[in-house]
Amino acid sequence: MNLDIGFSLNATLSATVCRRLAEMDASLQGRPPEDVVRKCPANRILAAIGDLNSIPVFTKIKGMVDRSLLEASDPDLLNRGMFVPVQLSATEITVAITNPWDTIAVDTYLQQYPEHMVNLILAPVSEVNQVIELVVGTQGPSRTELESIAVDEAESQKLDFDVTGEFEEPIAKLVAKMIADGIRLRASDIHIKCEKDRVHYSYRIDGDMGDKFDIPIKLKDRVDAFLLNLMGIPPEERAKRPGISGRLAVNYLRRSIDMRFERHRTYRGYHVTMRILDKGHFEAKLGMGSLAFDPGTLFELEKVMAIPSGIIVMSGPTGSGKSTTLNAVLRELNRPEDNILTLENPVEDEIQGVIHCDLKGDDFKPMIASFMRSDPDTILMGEVRDLESAELAIEAAITGHKVLTTIHTPRASQIIERFEQLGIERWKIAQTLKAACAQRLLKKLCVYCKVQRDGLTDRDIKKFNLSEDWKNRPVYERNHDGCGECGGKGYFGRTAILEIIPITAEWSDALSKGDLSPYELEKSVREKGVLPSIRDSGLKLLEEGVTDMAALCKVIDMTTE
Repeated sequence: MNLDIGFSLNATLSATVCRRLAEMDASLQGRPPEDVVRKCPANRILAAIGDLNSIPVFTKIKGMVDRSLLEASDPDLLNRGMFVPVQLSATEITVAITNPWDTIAVDTYLQQYPEHMVNLILAPVSEVNQVIELVVGTQGPSRTELESIAVDEAESQKLDFDVTGEFEEPIAKLVAKMIADGIRLRASDIHIKCEKDRVHYSYRIDGDMGDKFDIPIKLKDRVDAFLLNLMGIPPEERAKRPGISGRLAVNYLRRSIDMRFERHRTYRGYHVTMRILDKGHFEAKLGMGSLAFDPGTLFELEKVMAIPSGIIVMSGPTGSGKSTTLNAVLRELNRPEDNILTLENPVEDEIQGVIHCDLKGDDFKPMIASFMRSDPDTILMGEVRDLESAELAIEAAITGHKVLTTIHTPRASQIIERFEQLGIERWKIAQTLKAACAQRLLKKLCVYCKVQRDGLTDRDIKKFNLSEDWKNRPVYERNHDGCGECGGKGYFGRTAILEIIPITAEWSDALSKGDLSPYELEKSVREKGVLPSIRDSGLKLLEEGVTDMAALCKVIDMTTE
C-alpha cells in the first residue's frame, strides 16, 4: 500500500502504520486501513512511521543542511537512496532519510565515516528532493569550448553602410551624402520623389519638409537599385510589388543608426521614404527631455501602468511620437521577472530584455495567436487598424494581459468611438480600456533668436476662444530669418504634449451601460481640473515661451475649447 509518502509499504507494515495512526488519533480507531490513509495527510503518516522507528521527524531540513558536506556527496547516490547528509561533527554525522526500512544511507556513511555515529532524521520526500536539486544539474560547456566550435561564417554578411567613409562610386557617394546630411540636420525622414521632369530628395525636420535637392533624372533607377541592394532586395522586386518595406543600418561617425525604408510605385516612377531612427540625440524616458509631460498627466500614466491587465491606447497622426512614448512606457515596465513581447511593422527601437517581432505580410493573426501561447505579461501591438487587430487586442486584455497599442484619432475620447466603428462592442471596450491617450509633437522656438511680443491680437483671442488677459500676456514667436543655431528656421527641436483619460471603474460601468458618452467622459475629466487637454498643455508652453501660436495651430485645433 502506498501511503503518499514517496515509497510503498508491504501489507504488514501498512497495517502496523495504520494501527499506530489510530492510536495517535482516537477518531481513526476501527476504520479500515484505506480509510485511515485517505483521512491522514502525508506529514501525519510520516510522524507515525518516525514514532514506530524512534526516529525524529523534520518537515523542513533545507536550512539545516551543511552545503559543503552536500556538495562533497555523490548526487546520483543521494537521488537513488533518497537521503541527504545534514551535519557533520567530530564524532557524529546526521543524515535525513525518507524510508527508515532502507539501510542504504546508514551503510554509505558507516563506510565513509567508520569512527562516527550515524544519527537519522526522517524528512518528507519533497523536502529531500529540494535539497538534492541544489547540487544536481547538467554541466554546460565552458566559454572556451563554445568559442572553439567551428561554424561557416557568412562571407556575404552585410556591414553597416558607412555614410562618412570614402567611396569611388558616384552613386555610393551621392546616397552616403544624402543620408549623412539627414542625420547631421536631425531630420526625421528623407524623401526621394520622382516627378515628370525632375527627381529630388528633401528632409523633414521638426515636422516640416525642407528644400529640394535635385538628382539627375537619368540616375533615378540607379539610386533606386542601390538603396534596394543595401537591404539585400533584388531590383527586379520593383516590378512585382507595389510597395516595398525594408530596413537598413548605416554607420555615421562610428555610430550605428537604423533606418526604416518604404517605397511605393508612382505615376512617374517611385516615392521613397527613409525614417531615420537615430536615438543618439534623444533618450525616450518618461518625464525627461521631450517626454517631460505635465506632472498630473505623468502621474496618471504611471498609475495606469501599474494596473496588471488592460489596454493603454495612444492616438495621434503619423509622426506624432506615439511609438516613441510607448517604447518609453515599455522601458519603465521592463523588469527581469516579466515577459514582454512586441509586434511591430517595422521594429523601430530595440529594448534590451524585450522580444521584438517584425510583422511581415499577412503574419498578424498567426503571430498574435502564437504570442498568446508564449506566456506574455505585456504585449505591444504596433497599431490597431482593422476589426481583426482590434478584436485580438481586446481578447489579449480580457485574458489578463497588459496591452499597449496605437490608433489614429484626433482626440483621446474618440478612441472609444473608433473601436466601435471597427465593430467592437461598447462593453468590451469599457471593461478593457484603462487609459485613452492622445499625443502631438510640437515645434519649439529657437532659444537664440525667438522674438517677444506684448500679447496676442484681438483677432487671435476671438478666433481661438481665449480669455482677454492674453492681450497683455507676453508671448514669443519665431524669427522668420532664423539664426545660425537653428539653420534659419526659427525653430529647433520638438516636444511631446499628451492628454490622458484614465478609465476608472465607475466610468467603465457608465460607459458599458450607455449612461456616459465618450464626449461626456472627456468633459468629466476636464471638469476635475487636474488633467490638462492637449490644448491646455499647448497654451501652457505658449505662455512659457517654448512655442508660438503658429506651431500650435499646425498640430492642434485651437478653435475649439
